[in-house]
Parts: sequence; C-alpha cells; structure tokens
Amino acid sequence: MTNSAAPHHLSPPPSRRPTAPAKPTTPRIRTAVTAALLAALTAVLVTTLRAGDSHGAPGRLLAGQAIAWALFAAAAWAVRKIPARTATGLVLAGAAAVALAGLAAPPRTSTDMYRYAWDGRVQAAGTSPYAHPPAAPQLAGLRDDWLFPTQRPCTGPTLAHTDSGLCTRINRPTVPTIYPPLAEGWFLAVHALSPPDSRHKPLQVGGAALAFGTTLALLAVARRRVDPARAPALVALWAWCPLVPFEAVNNAHIDTLGVLLTVLALGTATAGSRRGALLGAAIAVKLLPVLALPGALSGRRRPAQVVRLVAPLLATVAVLYLPYVLASGAQVLGYLPGYLQEEGYAAGHVQRFALPRLLLPDAAAGAVVVVLLALLAGCVWLRGDPERPWRGALLTTGTTLLLVSPNYPWYALPVVALVALDGRWEWLAVPLAAAVLYLAGPLLIGFPLQAVTYGAAALAVVTGALLRANGGRWPRGSGRAGVRPTA
Repeated sequence: MTNSAAPHHLSPPPSRRPTAPAKPTTPRIRTAVTAALLAALTAVLVTTLRAGDSHGAPGRLLAGQAIAWALFAAAAWAVRKIPARTATGLVLAGAAAVALAGLAAPPRTSTDMYRYAWDGRVQAAGTSPYAHPPAAPQLAGLRDDWLFPTQRPCTGPTLAHTDSGLCTRINRPTVPTIYPPLAEGWFLAVHALSPPDSRHKPLQVGGAALAFGTTLALLAVARRRVDPARAPALVALWAWCPLVPFEAVNNAHIDTLGVLLTVLALGTATAGSRRGALLGAAIAVKLLPVLALPGALSGRRRPAQVVRLVAPLLATVAVLYLPYVLASGAQVLGYLPGYLQEEGYAAGHVQRFALPRLLLPDAAAGAVVVVLLALLAGCVWLRGDPERPWRGALLTTGTTLLLVSPNYPWYALPVVALVALDGRWEWLAVPLAAAVLYLAGPLLIGFPLQAVTYGAAALAVVTGALLRANGGRWPRGSGRAGVRPTA
C-alpha cells in the first residue's frame, strides 16, 4: 500500500510570505537630519570658543572639539545620500555657518595673529617687516595699547615681555618675522582695509573669507574633475571640518591662503605654467605647499614638462620676494633658521620625528625621514596619476606630517583640503592627532602623547587603505578579499 504522504525530507518548504523591502529614508528626512547636525555643530563650536583659551580651559576646549569632530563625522556621513543639488546648498550653508562660528571669540589657541597685525602695520608705515623685531626702538612709534599693553605686572598666557620691560601680545618680540612675502602682502592688505582700532576682527573675517573661498574652489574642481554627483559630499570634508573654524578663522592662520592657492593649482587642467605660478604663490605664503609639488608633477616624466611647471613656480617665488630682498637684503629670511632650531628640528635637540624615533636613534631620525620622503616624492612624481594630482599631494603632505609629527594643528589644513578632493577620509586622522596633541599636551605632561597620537593616526591611515583596497571589507586569511583559504 502506497503512502500518499511524501517523505519529510522531500516535502516542499512551507510557503513564506514575501517580506516588504525596508522603506528607504527619504531625501527630505536625510536633509533635515544633516541640517540638524550642522546646527548642533555650529552651536558646539560657538560654545567651545566662548569657554576660554587653551591656557585657561584646555580641557573644555578638548571636550568641545571632540564633540565637534563627532558631529562633523555624522553630518559628513549623512550628506552622502542626499541629491547633489540639495547637498550643495547644505554644504555652502554649513560652510558659512561654521566659518561664522569661528568669529565668536578672540583667538583662543594661538597668538600668531598678533604678529600678522603688527607686520601689516609696520609695512603700512613704509618699513620692511624683516628689518626689525617688534621690540626694536626704531618701531616704538607704531606701538599701541592693544598689541603692547601698559598693564603691570605683565603676566598672562598671551603676553610676552622683554628684558627691557616691554609688554606685548606678540610672541617672540625680540626676533623679526618669519613669514614669506605673499603672506606679508596679505597682512598689509588686511591692515589697509581695516577700520581704525578694529584689532583682531578683520584678520578673522579675512580668514573666514579664505575658508569659504576654498570651499567654492574645491566645489568647482570636484565638479569638473572628480565627480559632479559626489562633489558636495567630498567638499563637506573641508567645509564642515572643525579644524577650519578654529585655525583658519578664529586664529586666522595664514596657512589658509596657501591652501586656497594649492587647490587652484592642482585643479588646473594641465601641469603647465598656470599650475606652476599658483603653486609658487602658495609656497610664497607658507613653505608647506612645496610638499604638493611631487603631486603636481605626477606622471610628467619628460624634462620639458617639468620645466614648464617648475620654471614659473620659481619665477613667481622670486618676483614676490624681490621687493623685500631689495628692502632687507639677507635679512629677508627673518627668523626662519632660528625657528627651525627652536622647534626641535636641529640635530641634538630633537622634539620631532616621534614615530621614526620609536625605531631609530634620535641622531639618525631626521636623516632617515629626509631619505624616506625623497623616495616617496620620487615615486609620486614618476608613478602618480596625472589626472588626480591631489592624490599624490595628499600622500606626500600627509606622510610628511606623520613622520615629522608637529604639534601645531594648523599645519594640517592642507591635508583637510586634499582629503576633500581625493575622498580618502582616513587621512583626517592626521589633523585630528595634531589637535589632540596641541590641546592635551599641557594636561598630560610626561605622557608620550606625540607618539601615541601620531601612531594612532598612522594606524587609521593604514587601516583605511586596507579597507579601501579590499572593497570596504577586511582582508581574509589568504590576503584576497572574498576568497576562503584552503587546506
């Protein structure tokens, strides 16, 4: 007798009701969430800046920056799925709000701005800023109560005094300026356009204009040469980064002008005279943009191609230096040699190269770093992508900061802008490390914070590179994504 029931293992599977696909988040909701995150970011920036400076409230500044970086990361993630047109509006509105937040207080973590104001004033009086230090008696007639307070005693974290008893807000008042000629031209222009007794605010407004101008330049380059659909999300990595309102606006660091010129240089279609002239102008603002030169030369191996870029670069630097050389002669270098020694780059007084010094003797660290960076620059120049010169520039600039390990976060502003073109978000760990080192250093005296912060940044860069190489997945045991190792 045949059993009509089929064996259990041959029974058809029970019918399953098809599950409804998850309802996608609408662009309107994503837009609202991103806008809310930007509003929170702006509020945190304003509150943090008004909490105090890095001497009186380093812990509050550190905590505020930590929250700001978390909100920035969330907003940068949320904007990725918003349509490009709406995202562009958000990026520009957020860039303006974040920049305006930097105007909420006087400079909080740096006194460099006071030197900028003084250099502009000295030039307006017809004197080269390289000729005399601020404490020189020849410049006594230019002093006022803002830059040279008459209060006694001359005490306070933002005040310096000389052996003669002069009190000033300008750091290193007994040495001449360090800044290259185009930076000095910016200081003079800001001074000339500033109302009398306006103090620090014009320089901050100028910094905000440069930061927003860099956002516009990045947006134009990313739309034309990267991907129009991805451009807003990429540019948000600069426009909303907390480093920008702190260092480009609140402290008004001149590095931002160099960043803008570097973006314009790398964004030009060919590695010709225009790119060379713009990069030369960037170097004449701050020397750090020279690190972008290998990227600017990516894939250009023929001598004529190199000359077409390098010749206008050198000519631009020479022309910008010429008026100051005629006025100051050999003094035109200012305090640059002394600064390099003071900051720990000289042999026998090493304060830099934190990561190489974990493996090498102090005396050898500097030389090894120079060799490694020269090899890296050569590789970028010969094998880099000429269509994406910012990629090589990011690699050389970011690697230099990792190896040299400065504790000034504004040095990392070029990295933020290059990330906004290349999209390799992991390099943002470098400016974050510098910011943590700068603010937490006074709180953790004796702790090897320099090596820890830059070591963590290096680990983040390597991890991001591995994830990117494996399509966003961790590499498996065989070293090939998606392939199971066999016995």
